Amino acid sequence: MQFTKKTSSGKLTAIGKFLIKIILVFFVIFLGIILVSKIDFPAPNKKIEKIIPNENFKTIK
Repeated sequence: MQFTKKTSSGKLTAIGKFLIKIILVFFVIFLGIILVSKIDFPAPNKKIEKIIPNENFKTIK
């Protein structure tokens, strides 16, 4: 009877591969959030003001 020795320790189980994929997905999402937050969107310069006439207001007692 001969004993065989498993020499390949680099194989991952199905759970290990699944965990690595989940970690990569979270890392990509996290990196995307960081990149979007770095974008500096310009604020509007024009002041928006609408004059409402007094005829539209009704007093409630």
